[in-house]
Amino acid sequence: MESGDNSSTAELMSRYVSLELGYGVPKDGWRICLAHEFKEKRKPFQAKDVSLSNIVEHIGLGVRYLKWWYKKTQIEKKAPFIDMFRAIPLRQIYGAPLGGIGGGTITRGWRGEFCRWQLNPGMYHYKTVIANQFTVCLRRGGQTVYQQVLSVERPPTLQGWNWGYCGEYAFYHALYPRAWTVYPLPGQNVTLTCRQVSPVIPHDYQDSSLPVAVFVWDIENKNDYPLDVSIMLTMVNGSGHKDDKSGGHWNEPFHLEKAGESVSGVLLHHCTTVNPYTLCMAAREQSDREISHQTAFSPKGTCGVLWGDLIADGRLDSPTGSSPPTQKGEVVAAALAVGCPVPAQGHNDLEFSLAWDMPNITFGSREREHVRRYTRFFGTKADAAPSLSHHALTHYRLWERSIEEWQRPILQDSSLPPWYKSALFNELYFVVDGGTVWTELPEDSDVSGGLRSEDGGLPAQPAIIKEYGRFAYLEGQEYRMYNTYDVHFYASFALIMLWPKLALSLQYDIAGSVVSCDPTERLHLMSGRNSPVKVKNVVPHDIGDPDDEPWQRVNAYLIHDTADWKDLNLKFVLQVYRDFHLTQDTQYLQDMWPICQAVMESEMKFDTDGDGLIENSGYADQTYDGWTATGPSAYCGGLWLASVCVMCKMARLVNNEAAFQRFRDILDRGSAAFDKLLWNGQYYNYDSSGQDLSNSVMSDQCAGQWFLRASGLGDGQFQAFPKEKICSALKSVFDLNVMSFAGGQMGAVNGMRPEGVPDHSSVQSDEVWIGVVYGLAAIMIHEGMLEEGLRTAEGCYRTVWERLGMAFQTPEAYCEKGIYRSLAYMRPLSIWAMQLALDTSQPRDQAPKTTTTPTDQGC
Repeated sequence: MESGDNSSTAELMSRYVSLELGYGVPKDGWRICLAHEFKEKRKPFQAKDVSLSNIVEHIGLGVRYLKWWYKKTQIEKKAPFIDMFRAIPLRQIYGAPLGGIGGGTITRGWRGEFCRWQLNPGMYHYKTVIANQFTVCLRRGGQTVYQQVLSVERPPTLQGWNWGYCGEYAFYHALYPRAWTVYPLPGQNVTLTCRQVSPVIPHDYQDSSLPVAVFVWDIENKNDYPLDVSIMLTMVNGSGHKDDKSGGHWNEPFHLEKAGESVSGVLLHHCTTVNPYTLCMAAREQSDREISHQTAFSPKGTCGVLWGDLIADGRLDSPTGSSPPTQKGEVVAAALAVGCPVPAQGHNDLEFSLAWDMPNITFGSREREHVRRYTRFFGTKADAAPSLSHHALTHYRLWERSIEEWQRPILQDSSLPPWYKSALFNELYFVVDGGTVWTELPEDSDVSGGLRSEDGGLPAQPAIIKEYGRFAYLEGQEYRMYNTYDVHFYASFALIMLWPKLALSLQYDIAGSVVSCDPTERLHLMSGRNSPVKVKNVVPHDIGDPDDEPWQRVNAYLIHDTADWKDLNLKFVLQVYRDFHLTQDTQYLQDMWPICQAVMESEMKFDTDGDGLIENSGYADQTYDGWTATGPSAYCGGLWLASVCVMCKMARLVNNEAAFQRFRDILDRGSAAFDKLLWNGQYYNYDSSGQDLSNSVMSDQCAGQWFLRASGLGDGQFQAFPKEKICSALKSVFDLNVMSFAGGQMGAVNGMRPEGVPDHSSVQSDEVWIGVVYGLAAIMIHEGMLEEGLRTAEGCYRTVWERLGMAFQTPEAYCEKGIYRSLAYMRPLSIWAMQLALDTSQPRDQAPKTTTTPTDQGC
């Protein structure tokens, strides 16, 4: 696998002409030359890509969606939660996002652009603000010898600046939550390494919430004479949005001294009516550093005055006082420069911080105000930007120490291939950049759904939410629904392993929604029927749309009637036990046990023939829209059996013998029925209907066993599936869905026919779902198929990060050729399930091996 890693990195770095490797840049991560161009340009899946047969089958849905879309966009002037006509086009530019969890994000591209903004909660703005740049100035003997914008762009504006840095003399390297850009300055014998640090630290619930990032510039002078080096950061007051020109925005310099440390910089006050905020550029004052600023300049025209100001003496004029508020139609920017001497054949460094303070937020409905998590430590008065900057500049080295301690065991594990190490950490970007919000629980909130503890429900304010706040992230940047539960089922491994308190907090919110109901009738687009928004004892699909009022109004998803979904309740039960297994939080188990009993009771109605196995009808198997399962299916049937199995385990833990005996009986009968109806001698059929496509090979058919293994179950008294059948099914999936698809180089296709061709019966059956593939790889590893698991997952990483240019925007799906669907999606966080499997299944000092016969340890 090493050779493959080297060859792929060579492709992304093939245009890099320097031998410089930068200062302190790690070996592992995603590395790309700034001059690289991706050859393959894919298109997003849109309504026009639906096949004729699917159009005919779903003509009613299409008409109803079009009517709803027109009303939403043209009459209500709102953005649809899923827009099938205006998908986000692929821009192969994104790098690691800036900021901690839940305070908003600013994404910087791998070429250095500030290009993706999520300051308003859950709402994305895709705009490259060209004036937001770093510029270097080199001076020797009191004279400027080199001044360059560190950007490969040649924009039509700001012509007074020196643009067009040669991309062949720079590369980007990401190992989230840090990233490095290396600039060997052509002809100068100087190498700059910019290190970007965000406070994303496992098991940290304070600094990880901060809306800040730090840029550390390491300067290596390989000349025989000293230099004075200045770095200038320029930022527009805004994000490139139309409200930048709304008027009333203003800037001011600031200085803050605290605990013996001083920082200086510029505050950019963005005074919008809704969700105003302050941007802050700052630097730490030190004896041999010179900090200067320009409070305000217009980023229009040539901007030659600012350029000349820096080139004259390596510093800016630093006027006092604030700038006047902007007039309507006017945009204002600011600049901050930091300089230091660098000795001959020596090294020095410069530090910048970028913070954004939007403490109080409203969602699209404007019904109520929410307070972000970081305000617990920095206040709600919208005056925290200087303190945030001070904290970042004086604590970032501690953050880095914690990050390195967390990542080191994995990075130093020689049995793990380099691509996996890059994928594992870099896919974590979505925890921060998934439209994520992390808020304090209002004092008047009641999350119990109206059913209190004494009646088999929850406390009004569970202790874990009071202490750690509320957490929500989008299904995807294009699929705008918070905490989409059937997808969170996969992504949740990242949270429960790294921020378990947030995972449990989310579960309490979902549990409260389970026992609540909303009888409001609405049209569901798939069926064309009116039915309640939310029925009791059914897990909601999601907790709402950020363009409405999340937590208050759930189930923004109105394609299907979620009351008919079987997998949501099952996924709740499975996560409850897995989370208990990994946290050993007994209070959590006690609180969730009655909720689990209630949702399992609601599932019982689907066991229509009393054989202990639930059945499907129509679209009730929601793994693949349009891929209809009839009768018991491998996916929902497997999740059902796994849920019954964990109910047996939980019943024992809460000393409820009657419940244990009841679920044990269901498990015995259901397991027998599952094997009888679905096992074909090699794998589990897609469903039991006996129709032409019922024997398709579903890549995710062992999802139930995956969760059992992740929960320490699956053997002995708590076994739902025969081990030899799981092994055979996984080998069938590997042979057919993986190795018989795209030459074994693109992961596992969702559905494969037994004769080795993809199942094209639905819109999604011939897609590869990256998050499902990572989960499949995890169960392979649990069952002893380490080499197959790594090979399966590797295809997705290579495709997304190296072929298609989708770094830091991993989509939900791609097809073998042509199209992708839903950029920047939640589900690929399931790669952390692979890490859990590695941690619990095999000694870490063993190299990957494959066994070919079932053993007590695995397949």
